[in-house]
Parts: sequence; C-alpha cells; structure tokens
Amino acid sequence: MSFDVSKLASFSPLPGVYIMKRASGEVLYVGKAKNIKARVRQYFIKGGDGRFMVPFLVSFVDEIETIIVQSEKEALLLENTLIKQHHPKFNALLKDDKSYIALKINYKHPWPRIELTRYKGKLAKDGRYFGPYTSAFAARRTLDLLQKMFPMRQCSDQELLRRKRPCILYGMKRCVAPCVNLCSKEQYNLLVENATKFLKGQDREVLPALYKEMEEASEQLEFERAKELLDLIRQIENTLESQSVEKPLGDDADVLAIFRQGDEVILSQLYFRNGRLIGTKNHSFSKIAEDDGELLETFLIQYYSNLVDPPSDVFVPIELQNKEVIEEIISQDKKRKLRLFTPKKGEKRGLIEMAVKNAQNAFTLQKDEKSIRERTLLQMQEQLKLSRYPRRIECFDNSNLSGDEPVAALVAFTEGEKDTQYYRKYKIRSANRSDDYGSMKEVLTRRYQKTEEENNLPDLIIVDGGKGHLNMALKVLRELNIISVDVIGVAKEEGRHDRGVTLEQIFLPDLKDPILLPRHSPVLFLIQKIRDEAHRVAISFLRKRRIKKTVRTALVEIPGIGPEKSKRLLKHFGSLQKISEASEDQLKEVTGLTENNIKSIINFFAQ
Repeated sequence: MSFDVSKLASFSPLPGVYIMKRASGEVLYVGKAKNIKARVRQYFIKGGDGRFMVPFLVSFVDEIETIIVQSEKEALLLENTLIKQHHPKFNALLKDDKSYIALKINYKHPWPRIELTRYKGKLAKDGRYFGPYTSAFAARRTLDLLQKMFPMRQCSDQELLRRKRPCILYGMKRCVAPCVNLCSKEQYNLLVENATKFLKGQDREVLPALYKEMEEASEQLEFERAKELLDLIRQIENTLESQSVEKPLGDDADVLAIFRQGDEVILSQLYFRNGRLIGTKNHSFSKIAEDDGELLETFLIQYYSNLVDPPSDVFVPIELQNKEVIEEIISQDKKRKLRLFTPKKGEKRGLIEMAVKNAQNAFTLQKDEKSIRERTLLQMQEQLKLSRYPRRIECFDNSNLSGDEPVAALVAFTEGEKDTQYYRKYKIRSANRSDDYGSMKEVLTRRYQKTEEENNLPDLIIVDGGKGHLNMALKVLRELNIISVDVIGVAKEEGRHDRGVTLEQIFLPDLKDPILLPRHSPVLFLIQKIRDEAHRVAISFLRKRRIKKTVRTALVEIPGIGPEKSKRLLKHFGSLQKISEASEDQLKEVTGLTENNIKSIINFFAQ
C-alpha cells in the first residue's frame, strides 16, 4: 500500500461515495457511506473492518477519490452506476443482468401470439412479458405446452397476411387458423385470455371453462372435439400436479440467501409465483470486499431495477440499513411497489433457510468442480512439460470455405472455464486466402504485438494444426520477443478412430514426434473442449460473414437497392427474415430509402 493515511484528516464527514484506485487509475473498489471520513478510516485501523478481503484490498490502494452527494439514495444510485462503469474487481457485479428470458404476448395485434424473447427491462410497448424464466429450456418447455393447450397462431405478422389457406399446424390442431378466418375473434380472444391466466399462475381458473366447453361439445355430439378438450384438461391437471412445491406466499415473491466461505460467495434466489416455487438461480461472486448487507443491497439494485414487473415481495436474510431507499429506487416507474422483508420466525423464515441450503449446495458443487479443474490443469502442466501452470489458455483456429472469406477465432479459458472477455474474431487481411500458415502468422501477430503495453499474456497458447502451425507460432513469438508463454499444436490423428472417437496428436516444441494422450484422459478432454470451442466460434463467424454476403447479393436484386442500401437494411433489421416481415412504417425508419424503394422491397418479398 502506498496510500498516505494522513490524507484521511481532510476527508468530508458528509454522505457520498469513495473510489479506491491504483496509481495507474484502475478502480479497485467503490463504496458508499453516510459519513465518508469515518467509513474510509475503518479500512486503515487495525480491527476496524473485519471483512475477510479488506487487508488484501488495502494493500493495493494508492489513492482514494470521494464524491459528496445530498442523500443516501443518491449515494446508492451513484455507487451502482460507478460499479457498472468501472467493473471494480472487489465489488459484486452481475454478469447476466443485460437481458432476461421471457414469454411475450403481443396484445396490440388483432391476432396476438406467444413468443420466446429476451428483454432488457424496458416497458413493453406492444405486449406483455411473463418471466423471467430461470433457463431457456424452461421457457421453451412452457411455450411448447402453451401452444398445445391454446392453439394460437405461431407464424410471423408478414406470413399471417400472405396466407391464402391454413398451414399444416391447423391440421395438427396446433393453430385455429385466424389467417383465413376459420375462427371468430371471440373464440381467439378466449384462447388469449386463458393463455394469459395460465402464464399468470391462475391455472385452476382455466379448468372450469374447459370442462364446461367439453360438456357442451359432448351434448352437441361433437365427440372428437370433446376428446381433444379432455386430453387438454388432463395435460393441465398433470402439469398442476407436477408443480407441487407450494409455500405460504400469496403474491409473487423472491427469497434470497447467502452462503460465504473465505472469499467465495454464493447468493441463492428462489422464485415463487402465486405461492408456487417455479425455479431457483445461483449467483457466484469471488474475492469481493463487500459484506453480506452491502452485497444484498448491490444485488437488489442491479437485478430488480431492470425488471419490468418485479415481484411484490422480496425476502432477505438480514436487515438492510437502506431498506426504504432501496424499495423506492427499485419501485420507481413500476406498476407495483416492491417490498423488502426480513422474517424472523415461522414458515417464511423457513423459506430463507431453504434458500441457504440451496446456496450451500451450489457452493459445494462449484468447489468440487473447481478442485477437479485445478487437478486437470496440474496434470496438463506435468504431462505436456509446460514451464507454467496453464491458468489462462488461448486457442486459435483458422477457417475458410474453398479459400473464400478466410477468418480466424481466438477463444480463452481461465482456470479451465470459458473466459469470453478475451474472445476475438479476425477477418484475414493480408495473408493469401489459401495460405493457412500465413493466416496463422497474421492473427498471432495482431493478437500479441501489443501485449507488452497491455500486460495480458496467457500462460499457454494452443494452435489448431500440426508441426508446421506450431513452428509458425513459435517464430511469431520469437519475433515479438515473447519467451514466457508455452505453445502446443493439436491435430487429429490421421487414419485412426477408436469406437468413433478420433484421437489427437499433440505437438510439443522440443519433440520431433507428436504425443498421444490416453483416450479417457481428462487433459485430452479439456484440450478437445478448448479446440472445439475455437472451431465453433470460427465456423459461426465464417457462416455469418457468408450469409451477410449472400443476403447483400439477394437484396441487390431488388430494383433500386444497391450495396449501400443493402448494408443499411441489414444493419437496421439484422436479418433477411426480419426485412421480409417488415411493415411499410418500419421500412420508413431506414435512412435513405425512398417511397419507391419501400414499395419494391414489399413487392419483392410478397412474390
């Protein structure tokens, strides 16, 4: 630590935010305080702050910047803004708060449909969101069930207008064909209403109406229709029976709990909707300096402020100092106010204990997985004779199709897990399109020529290829004067398959012949996983570029649409499918399109 403690005497006793930094300007930690002077002083008094990571944090601090505000609410908001802006390593920052998986019903359309989507917390202008769902799998399963139970349309708005006869879904009883008016508006609206009730958790309200409809069909001798309704009723009843975990919570509610061991923390979140437990999610944090109260406050603001329709109640394990202010911040511009509770006893306290058990179980699983990964990386260092423990591994893969649109991808794994912040995609610029070695040289040079100033070298580089690719990588590193990184090459063993599994040849710098690891080796499995991820990223990038090129070519065929307007259309809509479904008003939003252009586009896709 090089921070001058004598500077604390001039710190303000007013409320605000303090920002701890390195001499380079890197922000290490952002905190809030009612009294900045008193709070910051605790960090530098022996025993003044008992948090596990504080001594470690303080050892890096070179300077502390303070910002004075007028209230605790402003301090909370500013702290949240600065954490998201600077990503301090000792603060908790949600990694998945950009968007949420949800189901949406676009009520404003004459014939609404249910669709799977992601939303970023903005108010819906064209419908209502239901969620968040804990996984895309859970959301898709719910969507599939709804489409069987309530046969609303599944086609796009553009396709709906184009249909002259019902599609195959009508014959499969998965759609009532509003496109060709085979159902009345009243019948369709009833489907929408029942689907909405089901999504809102009012499942049991749907059943009486279905029973009544089944009886009417039976009385009118429509036995096939009655059988379909009976099957639907049984399906809903089975769904209700499978959702048997019910707790004493009347409205929507979330239950939070924390399990901490050393500098590793798990925050567990249980979702209850209409009193029924529908899922759980665990958030992992490492080496943070926040105590449990500060972590909960940070999490609540980061997570719930972004939800369009947050639950009415959130139960937390400890009393929060800024409870009322946090409720006010989260509830701003929301339909209902979010309330925070800290139950002390009874069944609701039991829910907190249930969440604690979930957090503890998640921690144990992660700890076991971490130990396995560490053991595998140590074996890799030993078996491949690496000079360094391969904490961070970067892998390169080149890809092209008949020499066209050559690209390359870089993926990174830290402590045996994907580390997407280091992923890179490259368009090959100077190398000959069919020159794989030249492409590898170009990409490696572009990646590592600035590492000295950026100080972010990996421990191990894997190149997808044989001895020639390995030698090219070693040559590039020598030219860049990088001598502290291990390099290996990985290529499939030619002409050998063991029960459908192709073994890998691993090329090392000091060995003439490649080595073969046992087929069930965890080291081999990790290398294959990394190499396959690099291949996946490279191929997906190549396909994306080829699709864009193909789409531009297709758009140029539209009268009056040249390369520049094609580019603008793609940039605005993102895909040919969305361009084909766009309305006249939506096309008018694209800069540079004339009325004739818009008519040409609509006519082109209507054919």
